[in-house]
Amino acid sequence: MNCLRNGGRRFLWRAVLTGLLLPAGLAVFCSQVPAQGRSGAGAGVSKGPKEKIQIDVDLVNVLFTARDKKGNLVPDLTRDRVRVFEDGRLQTITNFSRESDQPLAVVLLMDTSSSARASLKVQQEAAIDFFHNTIQRKRDQGLLMTFDSTVDVLQDFVDDPDRLSKAVKSVRIGGGTKMYDAIQLACQEKLAGLTAPRRILVLMGDGDDNMSYETLDSSIAIAQRSEVSIYTISTNNSGFFGMAQPKQDKILKRLAGSTGGRAYFPPKIDDLAMSFFRVSEELRSQYAVAYRSTNSSRDGAFRRIKINVKGKKVKLQYRKGYYAPSSVLSQK
Repeated sequence: MNCLRNGGRRFLWRAVLTGLLLPAGLAVFCSQVPAQGRSGAGAGVSKGPKEKIQIDVDLVNVLFTARDKKGNLVPDLTRDRVRVFEDGRLQTITNFSRESDQPLAVVLLMDTSSSARASLKVQQEAAIDFFHNTIQRKRDQGLLMTFDSTVDVLQDFVDDPDRLSKAVKSVRIGGGTKMYDAIQLACQEKLAGLTAPRRILVLMGDGDDNMSYETLDSSIAIAQRSEVSIYTISTNNSGFFGMAQPKQDKILKRLAGSTGGRAYFPPKIDDLAMSFFRVSEELRSQYAVAYRSTNSSRDGAFRRIKINVKGKKVKLQYRKGYYAPSSVLSQK
């Protein structure tokens, strides 16, 4: 197992994502990650005497899911019905597509703290089914991470559900809970640098945290900067018995809602598999829109996104916004 606790790497990632590195360093980093609309307009990195990599900071990509009033997925939206706003200003859509066949990069993050002991076997079975239903060979990639008092990678990215399943079977229970630190490491060290158009984090746990350096707010910001959608599946015992929604479930709902994912609260532990199936189904029924932001400022500010659909009423889920690029001067 590969424990991911490296203070130096964490500082480097923080510096990159907050625009604290020098322009040359920032441009090199941006050339390695998928364009998310804020990777450096007009900037370039010389790889040789005549070759340059041009970076475009204005293109913003947003995934969204549409459901009707009964909660069913809506598969037939067209570009002319969709409108996108940034900080209240209407934007011009440059690209619109159905993302059912686009590659996925999925991190499954399992809570292996002592609270998961009683339901571990059911969780393992549900996770194995999820990998087999979701990861398609030669196209998608899956990764398994666990967290308790440490954060461990049990299987790095592969397109093989069998290898992922073998890793799931090796999961063992520990102590303590570093959920927020696990989210940070999954987003920054594993997902942010991939070229997959859709980067997904599926978190299975009770929403508790008692050891992390990161917080709820910083975890959400990290996911938003990394363009990662978080799906959460609660294993909180109170939810299985129909009790009032605990604080932890509210945390799981906020993690999902702020990043364009969805929170699931199975009524009993045996329903975990159905929650995973619904996540897999949704990932094959998404839309993608892209627009060139009308705001050219490089101030590093958070910009709010709103999507409307004309015609029949639908409920949309998408990330609530993104962080604008930062120039060195704007940091001073």
